[in-house]
Amino acid sequence: MIGVILAATTAALAVPVAGLFGHRAVRRSANAALMRIDSPAGIDEQGFVRIGGIEQWISIRGEDRANPVLLEIHGGPGAAGSPYGARTREWEKHFTLVRWDMRGAGLTFARGGAVAQGGPVTFDRLYEDALEVTRYVLDRMQVGRVVLMPSSFGTVFGLRLARNHPELYSAYAGTDQNVHEAGRDTSAYRATLERLRTAGKTKQAAAIEAIGSDSARWTSAQRASYDKLCAGSDPLTLDTVKKVILGSMWLSPLYTLSRMKAYFQGQAFSETVTEGASGFDDWADGTRFEIPFFVFQGALDVITPAARAKAYFDAVEAPVKHFELIEDASHFAWIRRPERFLELLLTHVRPVVTAPANR
Repeated sequence: MIGVILAATTAALAVPVAGLFGHRAVRRSANAALMRIDSPAGIDEQGFVRIGGIEQWISIRGEDRANPVLLEIHGGPGAAGSPYGARTREWEKHFTLVRWDMRGAGLTFARGGAVAQGGPVTFDRLYEDALEVTRYVLDRMQVGRVVLMPSSFGTVFGLRLARNHPELYSAYAGTDQNVHEAGRDTSAYRATLERLRTAGKTKQAAAIEAIGSDSARWTSAQRASYDKLCAGSDPLTLDTVKKVILGSMWLSPLYTLSRMKAYFQGQAFSETVTEGASGFDDWADGTRFEIPFFVFQGALDVITPAARAKAYFDAVEAPVKHFELIEDASHFAWIRRPERFLELLLTHVRPVVTAPANR
């Protein structure tokens, strides 16, 4: 994967390798300067905290401790949020942003590799870690509740955290919203198959057909294979992977080449987590939430289609709720269009969580 990153970046910049690394050094230095927080009321804590018996990376950053706390639950599995600090720097003027690289992911995985993850990574183990991280943040920031912001596979945790523990969270603000239906909904699968056939990619289409449409029966390896083909069959998603995800990692002050390699090793290590959620049914588990419920979804999302997210949202009962499409974005809408996502947070979420009744 390091080779893929170098090839993609070299093609984009069209410069010799020496110039490529020189450009990278300049951009990483600029991003390090961008990330500095100097305000007297600010907070910038990035490091390892003992969660669930192992050292896990947590970042708490914001320009004013009085701002609402926003806790990110990243997707994947293993798709840590630590590379995206520069893209979401503006958010930290309005929220205290908490990023946590789950066990098996990102900088947590890079710290000690597979042997330091405390054994196999399971859905239940990560769910308990998420609760422990939440309570750690509440104590560290001395607040009663935090805004829960899960993305993609992180929303599978997020729905259960929000439903089961409304005392910990002031609102749910999901994106790349995943809705498990025990394999019943095959719309994304059928759309992926059609894109591959239309593009004349018969070998990839045959691979999708061999997997079958019942996602509840997929192994973790089959799901990983499907996700790769689904994302790769959509030009907008693929462009986001190359330019935003790989580009952010390449230019992040936190990511050395060895950490970049570990990032992808962590994703492979974490694949089995999906098997622990394959039979989930979010409709059967309930659509009633005791906290404000928001979903901001990429209008062109092919991995977690907006229509499916909207159908679930429409059934949700919550004190306040709002759904918004992010135009010109597929999956990963929140980092492809971070300025638009912040606008939605400020328009819909922040006023609710800062209202006197929610303080």
